[in-house]
Amino acid sequence: MKFPKLNLLVLIIIAIILGIGAGMIFPDWLSRVFITFNVVFSELLEFFIPLIIIGFVAPAIADIGSRAGKMLLVTALIAYGMTLLAGFSSYLVSEASFPHLISSTDASGNVAQDNSLTPYFKVSIPALMNVMTALVLAFTLGLGCTKLSTSTLRNVLNDFRNIIQLVISRVVIPLLPIYIFGIFLNMTISGQVGDILYTFAKIILVIFALHIGILVFQFCIASLFSGKNPFKSLATMMPAYFTALGTQSSAATIPITLRQSIKCGVNEDVAGFVIPLCATIHMSGSTLKIVACALALMICNGMAYDFAMFAGFICMLGVTIVAAPGVPGGAIMASLGLLSSMLGFSEADNALMIALYIGMDSFGTACNVTGDGAIAQIINRIFSRQ
Repeated sequence: MKFPKLNLLVLIIIAIILGIGAGMIFPDWLSRVFITFNVVFSELLEFFIPLIIIGFVAPAIADIGSRAGKMLLVTALIAYGMTLLAGFSSYLVSEASFPHLISSTDASGNVAQDNSLTPYFKVSIPALMNVMTALVLAFTLGLGCTKLSTSTLRNVLNDFRNIIQLVISRVVIPLLPIYIFGIFLNMTISGQVGDILYTFAKIILVIFALHIGILVFQFCIASLFSGKNPFKSLATMMPAYFTALGTQSSAATIPITLRQSIKCGVNEDVAGFVIPLCATIHMSGSTLKIVACALALMICNGMAYDFAMFAGFICMLGVTIVAAPGVPGGAIMASLGLLSSMLGFSEADNALMIALYIGMDSFGTACNVTGDGAIAQIINRIFSRQ
């Protein structure tokens, strides 16, 4: 008898529920088993973060550079601009609303480190390089590939990306529910889980409203180019939105996004070029979620932040999560290094970010692919004039 395969979101929800229940009944010796697992898994994540950055960013830059063309350049710039727009809008709205909804007494990403239980042992797995070194190396390799007459290095980078995707899909993602289980087990023992879940609920409601607002704004911008009613265009794209909610994959939604974009009046050739490209480089929904969740956790932790800090983070994030793999949670995996190096997140903060992000993964993907239709309308108008 075969049991149905559960998607990652369902597994994370189950892990949270079981972690809370286990925290109430597990003896200390058993709880320490999962605390030990979390310590080792955190070390493993820290090791993989620079490799994930190189594996995603370098091949993406090499691919864009090798497909030189005016339409490609314009599409990439608009997609990045839309991603930045979503990130900065998320920061401004979150900064205005979260201080009134949550406070540093609601929850703490460091709570998982505050209880008296200790792991049975620790394993140190130093990363090969820090995050900024990985980013510079990724840019160097990617840009270098665009100038080489041979494709040898590009093929190596593509193979390396495939290896990293396998590591994420076969190792990291399957172990994430156990990791989240351990985090919520630990927080229950600390007596903070109720505050944290209440804070999560408020954050999720704000982010849901944010992603609806950014979609309306994107299609209003597109209407300035296409002359079409933005709300009718957005309604036409709804099949792509709901398909993405179910699949949690931009790539799997491409046929529906393509069909609905054409129904919005986009030329078939333009849609056939823009939609598959934007499925990998347009990350408005993902950026919106990561920025809002990060700011919320910083407020919960009482961490200092300002606009300049988040401006740099958003600009780097828009590049780092380009071509994040099609597995659920790929964008948050790619962003963990920036969260640690630029915002000062701890391992426990990153764990809560993963739980929050994956809890809304479908909505972020839906925002990404629906916004692709707005970009297609803009590109269609720009190049129909030539």
